[in-house]
Amino acid sequence: MRELEFGRSTHLETNGEGAKAGHPVNQAAIEAIVRSVDVSCQVGGGMRDRASVAAILNLGVRRIILGTVAVEQPQLVGELCAEFPGRILVGIDARNGKVATRGWLETSEVLASELAQKMAELGAAEIIYTDIHRDGTMEGPNLESLGEIANAISIPVIVSGGVSSIADLLSLLALEPIGVKSAIVGRAIYTGDILLKEAIQAVGQGHWQDVPPDLGYSSFA
Repeated sequence: MRELEFGRSTHLETNGEGAKAGHPVNQAAIEAIVRSVDVSCQVGGGMRDRASVAAILNLGVRRIILGTVAVEQPQLVGELCAEFPGRILVGIDARNGKVATRGWLETSEVLASELAQKMAELGAAEIIYTDIHRDGTMEGPNLESLGEIANAISIPVIVSGGVSSIADLLSLLALEPIGVKSAIVGRAIYTGDILLKEAIQAVGQGHWQDVPPDLGYSSFA
């Protein structure tokens, strides 16, 4: 894992709200963020047709994350991947190995690993995998489920959910050879359990498994 997702881009979830509403929300806020930062942004939540995807991309967003539509309209995902190559990601939110949709309000009978395979075949650039039971819990990522997903596909996997410490980030390095390439960290940054600069040092180029740090302090827990 030579980079963190937040090390090179901003991940914007407009959903909850967008995913539950079934259409994008907070476009003004998204546009303001895109204009105010010099890193690429990716947005997910409620985009279930071409018009919604195009509208968000036109705000200057680099990549789009599709979720519910991957289960309900997989052919649309394929069409969007062809029209916007490299810019379509698929977010797979799993509850007990099965895909949850519509802002986690519903749980399908589709297995997360099978959906990941199908989306890779349709041309998705990457998979963002969230274990719902770990999201926001600060309990660490589900390494077993991540390994299963990564082994099932040939495109990169981004980890989302449960990362609470530098130790968690370092544990993900073991999965880098099978395609787990980066991590999205949210709550742990807000609470101060992970310091952004330190996290990037930990898993960026010359990361701590290669060069042990001497910071005088650490959020390593």
